[in-house]
Amino acid sequence: MHDIPYVPERLLGAEITACMTRLGQAVRDVIPKEIPCGVQVLACGNKQALAIAKASQLQFIRSEGFVFGHVADEGYTDACAGDLLRYRKLIDAEDVLIFTDLKKKHSSHAITSDVSLLETAHAAEFFLTDGIVITGTATGHAASPQDLQELSGRVKVPLLIGSGVTKDNIGLYYKDAHAVIVGSHFKRHGSWLEEISEEAVENFMRKVCELRQPS
Repeated sequence: MHDIPYVPERLLGAEITACMTRLGQAVRDVIPKEIPCGVQVLACGNKQALAIAKASQLQFIRSEGFVFGHVADEGYTDACAGDLLRYRKLIDAEDVLIFTDLKKKHSSHAITSDVSLLETAHAAEFFLTDGIVITGTATGHAASPQDLQELSGRVKVPLLIGSGVTKDNIGLYYKDAHAVIVGSHFKRHGSWLEEISEEAVENFMRKVCELRQPS
């Protein structure tokens, strides 16, 4: 996240993959084996993430630009599903799941404005995604509960909320989402630039435990 400005996939150097692999292995060493771990490489470093996951024994990656092209702040992003899944097979990493963003944040989707979120989700599902990530417009910005409701029960793959989840809004997603990705809310002052706040993590998990109680 701190390696800014981001560059498009074609400019991601070998040093990034090497360093991320070392970090991935370090994380895997301290996390119990029964807990799945994953990796994402910005921006749209999906092949690199697969290679890192394979080498570090991670279980999933988060992929951007899986279906439909769009314009992001680091440049044009083309769809990658066909190339990415063939690469996954080539390196014998088919046990690594690929969770894919729809209508990627920090991006303009004017060129696909006539393609609805549901149509995009169906395209990702047809192209064999293992899960769909729904986000807000930027890091830390909450995803629309209406977007989740639009897809809930209409696709067969799991739905993940990928940005802006807090202890105050987790209840909006809890019923229909299969998982949430929490980043900024776990940092001091809710900023991804800050250090982890143990208090924020504890408060969030306390709220989740409350939601898990039978009504």
